[in-house]
Amino acid sequence: MNTGSVRRLPFENGRSGWEAISERSFPARSLEGEVKADWLIVGAGFAGLSAARRLRQLRPGDSIVMLEASEVGKGTAGRNSGFMIDVPHNLSSSEYSSGGLDATRLEMQQNREAIAFAAQAAAEYGMSRGTFDLAGKINAAATARGMTLNARFGESLRSAGEKHTYLDARQLREITGSDYYLGGIYTPGAVLIQPADYVCGLAAGLSRSVDIFERSPVRSLKRDGTTWVATSDKGRVSAPKVILGVNGHIDDFGFYQGRMMHIFAYASMTAAIPEETARKVCGQDRWALLPADAMGATVRKITSGGQSRIAIRTKYTYETKLEASDRRMSGMAQAHKKALDARFPALKDVPFEHSWSGRLCLSLNHVPAFGEVEEGLYSACCENGLGTVKSTLAGMMAAELATGNASRHLEQFMDHPEPSRLPPEPFAWLGINTVIRLQELRAGREG
Repeated sequence: MNTGSVRRLPFENGRSGWEAISERSFPARSLEGEVKADWLIVGAGFAGLSAARRLRQLRPGDSIVMLEASEVGKGTAGRNSGFMIDVPHNLSSSEYSSGGLDATRLEMQQNREAIAFAAQAAAEYGMSRGTFDLAGKINAAATARGMTLNARFGESLRSAGEKHTYLDARQLREITGSDYYLGGIYTPGAVLIQPADYVCGLAAGLSRSVDIFERSPVRSLKRDGTTWVATSDKGRVSAPKVILGVNGHIDDFGFYQGRMMHIFAYASMTAAIPEETARKVCGQDRWALLPADAMGATVRKITSGGQSRIAIRTKYTYETKLEASDRRMSGMAQAHKKALDARFPALKDVPFEHSWSGRLCLSLNHVPAFGEVEEGLYSACCENGLGTVKSTLAGMMAAELATGNASRHLEQFMDHPEPSRLPPEPFAWLGINTVIRLQELRAGREG
């Protein structure tokens, strides 16, 4: 089939704290008139920007146009917790290593390939440590069950020959200033990013040779002979090849319908805390915790310009709509405040300055929506809860597939079945949200 009108456009629930404290270095411009290019990329997130950079490496003489419905850094790519994780975890199973040893090693290899690609871009485009930090991360446990999950995680790391360090409650208290946690595991390979700054920095670097048009949603995408034509509000782009880096919105383009789970993840960021106060109350200037149970709370502390902030992400819902109600957003912010106060009672008077949600895309069988879906039309979508690295890798691989650059990495990445079909609604909504709620209840104090 040839696609036609795009069913829905992205929607941002709340302003991301990362975007609010970010600064971009290049002006936004929107598409106007008729534009022809060798390549069209839809979506200026991790997948789209990575595809553009890889295309620039593979086809330096080709013209590339990118269309973004919102603005760089304001969409889903600027709304995550900012972990580029090399060691795999599986959000749907609530555990951090779901496959066998060979599958785990392959996934780590692929994640590290994406991280290396991102690190090269960060160096090339002069990103600061505050934007791209090779700091590693800690899986922190707040319950006996969490300690058991960490022990299993540590054993899988040991079996795979991966470096890791066990931390006790005292060591975590020295790092975070909180006595909430019983222990943790530090792994050195993860990168901490300021997600809005990272995608803005990547876009700024690419904008020297890639035409990036923001506030230019694709309203329709149709094939005209050997050319694809994307129509936006005030212009059109024609290109023989198109890469869709739109994550779960791939079903709004008419592909993988009934196979994508739109999971809303909710987050909040505090108002600025004076650095001296923050050091007394919440430890070192920078730290990053993932929960031992993947349905628990992700917590980060960042410090710059003499001020610190804490960002917390916890709670998930499966939605069939793109807009979360004010009541839902308010309830999630209250849950975040409760979780923050439990960890840092001395910050009970510090308000949240921003609360927001971001959408993850999962498939039931944990595989991407990747490949050539129509002649000259490629999907690099469905990151399965690890969007920073999975979408980076998908963008890279889509560029290689579309240019005919066969490789072992591409062959391995494509070695998966189609995403499984979801049950019909409302059974999917009821079933998936029930599973999420049960997993959150089981996570307990990890959340």
